[in-house]
Amino acid sequence: MNSTNTIPDQVKKIKQSFRLMMDGSIAQSMRDKGVDYHLNWGATLLRLREKADEIGKNYDLAIALWKENVRECKILATMLMPADVILPEVVDIWMEQTVTVEIAEQASMNLYQYLPYAPMKAYEWIASEKELYQLCGFHVLSRLFMNGKEPNERGINEFLDQAHVALQSDSITVRKAALNSINHFSSLGLVYERLAGSILRRI
Repeated sequence: MNSTNTIPDQVKKIKQSFRLMMDGSIAQSMRDKGVDYHLNWGATLLRLREKADEIGKNYDLAIALWKENVRECKILATMLMPADVILPEVVDIWMEQTVTVEIAEQASMNLYQYLPYAPMKAYEWIASEKELYQLCGFHVLSRLFMNGKEPNERGINEFLDQAHVALQSDSITVRKAALNSINHFSSLGLVYERLAGSILRRI
């Protein structure tokens, strides 16, 4: 993409490119499930990933795309944002503006798990009363555990307490995310496996 283009020009071109990725059946399926974006082209995640690879990491462009109430813009923003540059305050704003499970999951996978302060945010989020915050927190912890990142004693206690609560949540998505993170926690070693087992037996 031509670096001489202004950010608004780049956003405009990107939005125009979504027409070529349009998949009406995906967009309709989302609407049927109650997922309502101002604009939703139904582009597949694979096509969006290809677009992100083509553009490369770009902080200013990611910020501009996030401001658009368009599904594809928000997902692409999470793919383009450099994890080592975005400040915790900006992450907080993005979290406040996240209103769908899909965007929460994409942000966790594409960006939040790579933050230098990912564990801090994850523990903060799983202690939240907001469903999407909990979802992001457990998704991020799952990724960290998968990558062999072991929590300290305080982190272990915090995780097990919150996971125990989440497994009894009214939200199926939160329960699934919590269970998934417990499974990855178990894979860290025998001690972790036993701790996770004790939580599951208490449910």
